[in-house]
Amino acid sequence: MSTHTELVREAAGAVIDPELRRSLGDLGMIGGVSTHNNTASVEVRLTIAGCPAAQKIESDVRAAALSVTGIEEVTVDVQVMTAEERAELLGRLRPGGPKQNPFGPGTLTRVIAVTSGKGGVGKSTMTANLAAALAQQGFRVGILDADVYGFSIPALMGLAPDGVAAKPTRLDDMIVPPVGHDVKVISIGMFVENANAAVAWRGPMLQRTITQFLTDVYFGDLDFLLLDLPPGTGDVAITVGQQLPNAEVLVVTTGQTAASEVAVRAGVVARQTGQRILGVVENMGPLVLPDGSALALFGEGGAETVANELSIGQDKAVKVLAKIPLSLGLREGGDEGTPIVLSNPADPAAQAITELARVIAHSGPSRAGINLGITPA
Repeated sequence: MSTHTELVREAAGAVIDPELRRSLGDLGMIGGVSTHNNTASVEVRLTIAGCPAAQKIESDVRAAALSVTGIEEVTVDVQVMTAEERAELLGRLRPGGPKQNPFGPGTLTRVIAVTSGKGGVGKSTMTANLAAALAQQGFRVGILDADVYGFSIPALMGLAPDGVAAKPTRLDDMIVPPVGHDVKVISIGMFVENANAAVAWRGPMLQRTITQFLTDVYFGDLDFLLLDLPPGTGDVAITVGQQLPNAEVLVVTTGQTAASEVAVRAGVVARQTGQRILGVVENMGPLVLPDGSALALFGEGGAETVANELSIGQDKAVKVLAKIPLSLGLREGGDEGTPIVLSNPADPAAQAITELARVIAHSGPSRAGINLGITPA
């Protein structure tokens, strides 16, 4: 039979670190535990001094210990890991060592690059809402904001409430991304002084930034990693193609001819780097007016044009996966930092994106035959 002390240690160790998304027990963050009559004392070892999740961890550990029958009072002693303990933690998180890209060929994570030919078609809003919808459906999701010049993902995911994006936690040479709406997010906007800071970098600097995001950021085990690419066919798109040739590309356009024509080019570049076209999404579709009529403010048919052009010469036709109607709520949700799929799931745009998430979740390549690195006992 387990002792009171063992039960308290087990309960405290089951608490999930809100940033690393693993249990404190697995992370080695629970130190000494003792009990006396109806009182428990638990030592928690934080990864760094000033850990942004310190208060929540302390509160959750106290609640977990109090859940043990017979425990009525809990003292939580918060300490900071030694350099040796932190090195051991990093070894648990990255058994392959630092500077490894965990999302290259052979990964079990589906990498989806969201791209467009031109700006202003709602690509970042689509990325944020799609990520939130996938997370709501029970998947582990991360976003890499690769739109270095026009970063907007932190604000769209509620991680920049005062105009300043939340800062990642640094554990030696590892970067732990903030979490918004149950999605892990990394963006260059988290490393600049303010939201209006201009990033004026040439190709080599852009390449190093994307490489660092892929190698130094700890996303943990993900089902989906979404990349919000900058519009067009520039350095970032080529770098992503080189480092993530296994990525699937979701092309976003509107019904407007000017948007669809350049969206085709983005898809062609992705295919030239070995990536697979997942499908096409037409955003900003007809808006239903109060009288029941529909206003096609940005035209219609752009997605079909893109899909047809990208299907030429291919064994398998590229499909239009969704058409998202123009929605005031979709824009308001972006301004407020709450994706509409969460704030107003009944909105037609929210319903269309939620269904898109379901379609994508069930359209992935087969995992049959993949080596999971597990040896049967």
